[in-house]
Amino acid sequence: MLRIEELAHRYAGAAQPALDGVSLTLARGRVLGLLGPNGAGKTTLIAHLAGLLPVRSGRILLDGEPLAAARARAPARITLAPQEYAFYPMLSVRENLSCFAAASRLAGPRREARIAASLAFTQLERFAATRAEHLSGGLKRRLNLAIALLPEPELILLDEPTVGVDPQSRAFLLDAVRALAGAGCGVLYTSHYIEEIEAIADDVAILDHGRILRHAPLAALLAAGPARLALRIAPGHDGLDALLARWGTAQAGRDGEIVLDLRADATPAAVLQALAASGIAPHEIRYGQQDLEQLFMQLTHRSLRDD
Repeated sequence: MLRIEELAHRYAGAAQPALDGVSLTLARGRVLGLLGPNGAGKTTLIAHLAGLLPVRSGRILLDGEPLAAARARAPARITLAPQEYAFYPMLSVRENLSCFAAASRLAGPRREARIAASLAFTQLERFAATRAEHLSGGLKRRLNLAIALLPEPELILLDEPTVGVDPQSRAFLLDAVRALAGAGCGVLYTSHYIEEIEAIADDVAILDHGRILRHAPLAALLAAGPARLALRIAPGHDGLDALLARWGTAQAGRDGEIVLDLRADATPAAVLQALAASGIAPHEIRYGQQDLEQLFMQLTHRSLRDD
């Protein structure tokens, strides 16, 4: 439903472009996880999709129609739940929904039906009369989502929707995202919590310096890397580095782990047999594919929160 072709944008006075030839696709019923360090261009991309920045170079198409024309004809086909709280704190939950429903050109029975549906989906019914400023962080995030859902969008943009929430609220919001995709909505989801992207995304795009580094189904991204053997071994074993180098490339992992990227002809059993023959007994072993955080670090050479 969404196709972005060679989208570029440079802010006035900026030495480098914020977006530099970005191309992406997103189908109905799928969640696209967008990852990138701070300053990678995620906010600029979302601003274009939300209609906050005009397209000056490249194209954004919604069902084959230029985005500006599609938004002019049906402004609420795409909605945004921003990272900031986007409601009136002095109004109640229901009053906020009523206000934003009117802004979405909903009226009469249709407006009341959409308010009720949004309250039900986000499980905010019992807080309908509560002033928004008195809600917990998790409930405020749910109100942000409820407002974005009022016009029944075909594509919803979720920008860091779980910042500052408790684990229970985070789990609720992630389940809600999967339910939206299951109902046929396209979802673009950005987060600094990489485990969230792994949990809910069908497809992943990694953005840095305004360029797409990877864009593929999550399963394909993870399967493309080498098999990995993670070991916890007590220090003090001479010759360990040379021994592991026979089987692949070793690097330091989390909390003292040794992570070995296996060569194509190497097997975990062969590595463990070689260690045992040298008198080395790992006290923890994990085997599998690379995870999304490891791939991200390889591509960007920095953490999600680096500038």
